[in-house]
Amino acid sequence: MMIITLVIVAALFLAFANGANDNFKGFATVWGSATLDYRKALIIATLAALAGSLLSILLAHGLVKQFSGKGLVPDEIVALPSFALAVASGAAAAVLVATRVGLPISTTHALVGGLIGAGLASSAGAVNVGNLGSAFILPLLVSPFISAFIGYLVYRFLPERNVNKDCICVVKTAPQATSNGTLKRALTMPAVVIDTDEACAVHGTEAARASVSKTLNSAHIASAATICFARSVNDTPKLAGLMVVVNVGNTTLSLVAIAIAVAMGGLLLSRRVAETMSQKITTLTPTQGLTANLTTAALVLAASFKSLPVSTTHVSVGAITGVGAGAQTLSGSTVRTILLSWLGTLPMAGVIAWIVMSLAA
Repeated sequence: MMIITLVIVAALFLAFANGANDNFKGFATVWGSATLDYRKALIIATLAALAGSLLSILLAHGLVKQFSGKGLVPDEIVALPSFALAVASGAAAAVLVATRVGLPISTTHALVGGLIGAGLASSAGAVNVGNLGSAFILPLLVSPFISAFIGYLVYRFLPERNVNKDCICVVKTAPQATSNGTLKRALTMPAVVIDTDEACAVHGTEAARASVSKTLNSAHIASAATICFARSVNDTPKLAGLMVVVNVGNTTLSLVAIAIAVAMGGLLLSRRVAETMSQKITTLTPTQGLTANLTTAALVLAASFKSLPVSTTHVSVGAITGVGAGAQTLSGSTVRTILLSWLGTLPMAGVIAWIVMSLAA
């Protein structure tokens, strides 16, 4: 009974650490481009993440099974409470250390490290190397390069907006005078004009008007919320798998508990990682932020529906890096530090999981 309690505590602790490290990754570009202040961005990010966690109850049971460890290590080892305890402990420690120093690492990566370490500690050769590469490592390695490439291309082909032209109007054609003094109206479609407020007025009778900056800001915030939502759909089942495998309640209750823990971690401990992603990788404009966010959201949602364990961190950092490279505002030193932290995540989680498994066995 004691070890089951420890499994629950470790899994919830991992969920808390996940929320702290991952919660702001969708809204990094929103805060970095000054579209919203930190407090407002944090609240919306947390609500979107909570909604995604709850939706995962219906959509993502494939990832619950995958991250329980089945297929990677023998079923008899997966069924041991000590295995779940070791995996959760190793992953949670790695994620929390990175969070405290402000480095955005992958909880998925840490979980894979924990699975490997606990598997190796249980018996020699207990890790299915073939499945490890195809189902776990390959998506993690490929996803940041894909997102960086897409972010770079999209930004390069998407010109920066002229901030002086903030009025977008749909205008009707104005009546025109004929030679005999009568009026005629040209039979043309309404025109869309993007210009200054004064210039829009001379193009014809205005049918509709909107602010370009406000419209783009709304789209930017919506894209950020989509990323937080998608991240939770993809991440929550991975964390719940550790509880499900040892029969701690049912899958639905486990997912709800994990969702609450993730939200609390995001609210209380996400500031340092937010500063790194929002302000240190690259300077961001609203156009850059929207480009990076749309790239991230599309890739993470696609992975969730295909039950591919990609890292929202890798995809998001990759997209921001690609956009920064396209704008030539990238901080190479920050990117190198983040890459080194990614390289250290798996072995750190693996070593801790190996120690815990050895002691608990």
